[in-house]
Amino acid sequence: MTPRSSSSRQRWAALLPVAALAAGALWLSGPSAPAIPDALFVLAMGTALGVVLQRSRFCFFCMLRDYFEERDGRGLLGILAALAVGSLGYLVIFGAWLPDPSGRYLPAGAHIGPVSWVLAAGGLLFGWGMALSGSCISAHLYRLGEGSVLAPVALLGTVAGFGLGFLLWNRLYLLALHDAPTVWLPDHLGYGGSLGLQFLVLAGLFFLVRRRRPGPEATVEPGTSPAGDSLFHRVFLRRWSAWVGGIAVGWLGTMLYLRVEPLGVTAQVGSLARRATDAAGLLPERLNGLDGFPGCATAVGESLLRANGLLVVGLVGGAFVASLLAGQFQPERKHPLAFAAALLGGVLLGLGAMLSLGCTVGTLLSGISAFALSGWIFAASMTLGVATGLALRRRLFFWD
Repeated sequence: MTPRSSSSRQRWAALLPVAALAAGALWLSGPSAPAIPDALFVLAMGTALGVVLQRSRFCFFCMLRDYFEERDGRGLLGILAALAVGSLGYLVIFGAWLPDPSGRYLPAGAHIGPVSWVLAAGGLLFGWGMALSGSCISAHLYRLGEGSVLAPVALLGTVAGFGLGFLLWNRLYLLALHDAPTVWLPDHLGYGGSLGLQFLVLAGLFFLVRRRRPGPEATVEPGTSPAGDSLFHRVFLRRWSAWVGGIAVGWLGTMLYLRVEPLGVTAQVGSLARRATDAAGLLPERLNGLDGFPGCATAVGESLLRANGLLVVGLVGGAFVASLLAGQFQPERKHPLAFAAALLGGVLLGLGAMLSLGCTVGTLLSGISAFALSGWIFAASMTLGVATGLALRRRLFFWD
């Protein structure tokens, strides 16, 4: 079978997940659907997010790896674009909801977390987990839609890592988190000063990473035909530029915060881990202060499915549809040790995300967009974790 005929069959097969998503949308609009606010909107946004991540290859680890190992900073431009668009969008929302930022209150639901060494440690662990497993949590989710055989293992490890974080939480809370400051830049600089400072930092990072541009960016995915300039080819066969994906991610994050909650992908995973840890009798009777912190909440509710779960379902489904249309649903054989690395990396991802109250999407993207100092600290420590993790990976991953 030629790759082209295989791609053609995959495109026809894309009708199945599209039908499944449509059926799910109909069910959510019916009387027996769970009481999830804006359920249809969340599912639609998740599906769009999955398409965007898959087509633009929006993976934090891949972008950092390309920068450190290939001297290629083009992928990081996508992250900077997402932060710039998200910052502008959040500023509009904050100005309407909280005209005076110097009061006692923080914007409702925004990912503005406590600043302490626990946050930095969580980011470092998350970066090591990315280097070991080969992706961040959001990328594992969209690669699940591409048929990755490592993604389910890494996500299973992520659940275990959250469970480990719950066991450590109370001690860490007493050591550092109970009196840790929550720093929101507009409270100190106002909206104008915060936006100016944030864009100054983003501009500096832009010129730093833009210096590393080895050549023209590939726009046609491997195994696809470059012929044709139809809308279908431009959307589903040509790889989107990283900055296009970043703009889309920043816009989707703004829309989600405006209607439902900040963009994040670990709340549902963490809630499942908390439920499983509780069922096993391992969860402490009380997790001090955890449910009072903003971020990717992990509370155990009456319903197994929540808004964040719908977002994740849509993300995986959207990535599945996009990969089928592009002929890129390709499960691959992996070295047995790669599964062990994915599992261990997943544990570090889950532990780091639990201690940081989110991951690269929630704590980093949504946090920095909300002008939270915690987002920048997580970004710096996570980057350090990836850099040191890559050095270790080069020594140990002889099967790559």
